[in-house]
Amino acid sequence: MKFNESWLREWVDPKVSTAQLCDQITMLGLEVDSVEPISGEFSGVVVAEVVECTQHPDADKLRVTKVNVGAERLLSIVCGAANCRQGLKVACAIEGAILPGNFKIKKTKLRGQLSEGMLCSFSELGIKEDQSSGIIELPADAPIGVDIREYLNLNDVAIEVSLTPNRADCLSIAGIAREVAVINQMEVKSPVIKPVPATLSAPIEIDIQAPSACPHYLARIIKNVNVNATSPLWLQEKLRRCGIRSIDPIVDITNLSLLELGQPMHAFDAEKVKAPIQVRLAKDQEQLVLLDGTTAKLQTNTLVIADQKNVLALAGIMGGEASKVNAETKDIILEAAFFAPLALTGRTRQYGLHTDASHRFERGVDPTLARQAMERATTLIIEICGGEVAEVCEAINTEYLPKQPIIRLRRTKLDSVIGHYIEDRLVTDILVRLGLNVTCENDGWIATVPSWRFDLEIEEDLIEEIARIYGYNRIPNNALLAHLTLKGSAEKVLEPNRIKTVLVDNDYQEVVTYSFVDPKIQQLLHPQQEALILPNPISSEMSAMRVSLLTGLLQTVLYNQNRQQNRIRIFEQGLRFIPDASAESAVRQEAVFAAVIVGEKHIANWEGKSKAVDFFDLKGDLEQILALTANKELTFVAKQFPALHPGQSAAIMLNEQEVGFIGTLHPSIGQKLGIKGTPIVFELLADVVSERAIPVAKEISKFPANNRDIAIVIDEHIPAREVLSACYHAGREQLTAVNLFDVYQGANLVVGKKSLAISLTIQNTEKTLTEEEISAVIQLVLDELAQRFQASLRD
Repeated sequence: MKFNESWLREWVDPKVSTAQLCDQITMLGLEVDSVEPISGEFSGVVVAEVVECTQHPDADKLRVTKVNVGAERLLSIVCGAANCRQGLKVACAIEGAILPGNFKIKKTKLRGQLSEGMLCSFSELGIKEDQSSGIIELPADAPIGVDIREYLNLNDVAIEVSLTPNRADCLSIAGIAREVAVINQMEVKSPVIKPVPATLSAPIEIDIQAPSACPHYLARIIKNVNVNATSPLWLQEKLRRCGIRSIDPIVDITNLSLLELGQPMHAFDAEKVKAPIQVRLAKDQEQLVLLDGTTAKLQTNTLVIADQKNVLALAGIMGGEASKVNAETKDIILEAAFFAPLALTGRTRQYGLHTDASHRFERGVDPTLARQAMERATTLIIEICGGEVAEVCEAINTEYLPKQPIIRLRRTKLDSVIGHYIEDRLVTDILVRLGLNVTCENDGWIATVPSWRFDLEIEEDLIEEIARIYGYNRIPNNALLAHLTLKGSAEKVLEPNRIKTVLVDNDYQEVVTYSFVDPKIQQLLHPQQEALILPNPISSEMSAMRVSLLTGLLQTVLYNQNRQQNRIRIFEQGLRFIPDASAESAVRQEAVFAAVIVGEKHIANWEGKSKAVDFFDLKGDLEQILALTANKELTFVAKQFPALHPGQSAAIMLNEQEVGFIGTLHPSIGQKLGIKGTPIVFELLADVVSERAIPVAKEISKFPANNRDIAIVIDEHIPAREVLSACYHAGREQLTAVNLFDVYQGANLVVGKKSLAISLTIQNTEKTLTEEEISAVIQLVLDELAQRFQASLRD
């Protein structure tokens, strides 16, 4: 928000300097970004009148003038401006004046004619303007001889304030003035706005077809308007000092309403509008040529202003070319409305636009402002352009207008949060000065929020306001009164950070990716999984909620490979979002861990080149995590997934329920994504690894361990993990370790069979086992394997 100091001081004028005023605004939470003078440094320039203006005898583009600067005699000045003419009040730099750039005015001759000064343009006084329009044209009543700095108040400064999105109420002079008045305990001197009586009857039918998006709409016809009138200098200067170029009086007045009150307005050429005026959602395939000349292909979620034939404007964003006011316009329709913020949020991005109006409507405009702004704009139009005024036509649906929240503030809560006692009378005074309707109670206050404060909703909001106005610098730094106790987590809880530590220790790096992903990539990886599509995405590449962390991780891999990082080991903990009609808000949020590895297993060194990572490298890292948990029933079961290699993928199972997956990325998908190498991935529900295995101390046996190897023949489809589990079950406590050290298929074996070579470690904690006892344990194992898998000893 950019504004000039003098305009603000018309509303509230505290007895403080510019620097102090800016400090106050910053301490209010409205950070001052810049303070710039609105003109350059100059002196010796006064208001003057061109008494005579004749053509230069020796130059076609020069004129010789006689200028009254309030001195005893007229000055002779040569001027080249096309708009120089007799009777014009101008800014004249007299002899001895110093202009910006240390340019000193002296008497001189131009093409043989004496010139005793200079008639100045805005740019020559160091005043920014979009386009040069010749010398400055001052009002006819400008007093001759007065210093131009004093007359135009050129000692003014432009202040730019950076606002947070929740403070839309300060996107106007009125809003800033309210804040400054509160901190200085002053009243705001707002302009007196009276209803303009109608001088003719010209009702307009208004049809609001989308009341939730636009619950309040006003329109008024003003006939016989002189749109070619010149905006007065005070109006042009107010706009210019706020960074807005003067266009014509109608546009200038609507812009003034936007800057002064915070209410965007628009004017249509009445002859180009075929009543009734409709406020509705756009229809499919509708188009609108906008004021900037671009054509918008409208989407059905866009609120528009239309008549019975055509779309006239994007509601709250920009008007249309076909209905704009131009030099031939005689009658106008002036509109003001309240548009719900959610109805406009994201619409400007859809069409690649950003306007001052949409900036305000998206954040929230005071719903009570429309009538006030209509009367203010009408008054100015009649003063500047003339015309005949019709009655204000209005359509309103109070059901959809924002309700003013009623908030209860407890004294105990206020003291607890601020940590400092503020007297009741001060609290009440601050809330009242902020515009709240306050009722005092024994244990606190009941406050009704004013219509312009969209950001006040809960008790903490009021506490923040009280601290802000009371002054953060007045709150003492006290030691904490609360008793802080360290809370240890339950022994059985496996903290996520413990899992992250294991991965980091294995050379992984944690990443955080967006929850919004490219729907095309996600569909490629998970073609059978429905996803949530965002109605107002940041971009088309971020328009779907992720159903897996795999999408973001693979894009991270590609990003790093494109920057010559070929050895990548990354993981992420986050949420995935699964559509589920039975869940709250129809979406199931699941916390998961996921990881990707690709490239070399180790960095190449003097021992030789490293090999590429494979499925079992990632499986080993995952098994380290699973070893920490109390869920010892977690198993890997071969299963095909659309995104994974059919021969190198498995489901992670717990009690016959799938809780994750692991595998090698399908080569065709890696090729489509442009990923080099063979990424291996896993994803696992975080709940599965949330409980820690409690370590149980066991006595270390003093007696020798005995190792025996067996080789068994079983069907090739039987997983080795089931065989090892059966060995443990059969050997009971005396079988302390089981290790698979060889798998063989080929010659001397029946087709469809495989040989597993297993090492068994047998040990007792109370005695040395005899050969007969060892053989008995081995026989128990062989019997169990024969019974469960029809296994036989290999010859």
